[in-house]
Amino acid sequence: MGQSLDGFIATRTGASHYVTGQESLVHLHRMRALMDAVVVGWRTAQSDDPQLNVRLAEGPNPARVLVDLDERLDRGLRAFRPGARVLHVVGEDRPVREATADHVERVPVPRPGGRVDPKQLLRELAERGLPRVLVEGGGALVSAFLRAGALDRLHVVVAPLLIGEGRPGVQVAPVDDLGDALRPPAEIYRLGADVLFDLELG
Repeated sequence: MGQSLDGFIATRTGASHYVTGQESLVHLHRMRALMDAVVVGWRTAQSDDPQLNVRLAEGPNPARVLVDLDERLDRGLRAFRPGARVLHVVGEDRPVREATADHVERVPVPRPGGRVDPKQLLRELAERGLPRVLVEGGGALVSAFLRAGALDRLHVVVAPLLIGEGRPGVQVAPVDDLGDALRPPAEIYRLGADVLFDLELG
């Protein structure tokens, strides 16, 4: 996750290209190349229209996993295009729509509380031969995985940028005492002007 110094991943209008610098984008593409699948939520897919492929590093394109429980996504988005396997994750209560392209698999899942269950989603992906997963965004989805204890590592890249107001990055349950705060082991790296915090969670 790339964010500003004041903790935002996008402006209040949703503009996020680009919070972090070129070196951080290269790091992201290297991470994609190491993974079986990359997961994004519907809001990120719709507003950013990411390709979710590997262009700035060597390696194969991961499967694209689009979490879209209410099926709001435009099928013309770049993430639905051929070039990699696509898994369209929808609520199991959604009616079956018309057939999609051969490379797109519809994955119905339970939606407790109207949200995806991160551990259930990981099981669904593992059963489909996709055990190594990068949860790329947005902030709400990454936070849900973090709160569920479903992340092994968390990469947060902080850019020397102040946005003032916008979409927040990682959000966890608040604590009253700092002794109760999550403080995982961390390695710190420079990515150009940005700083990467590599947090070990699992």
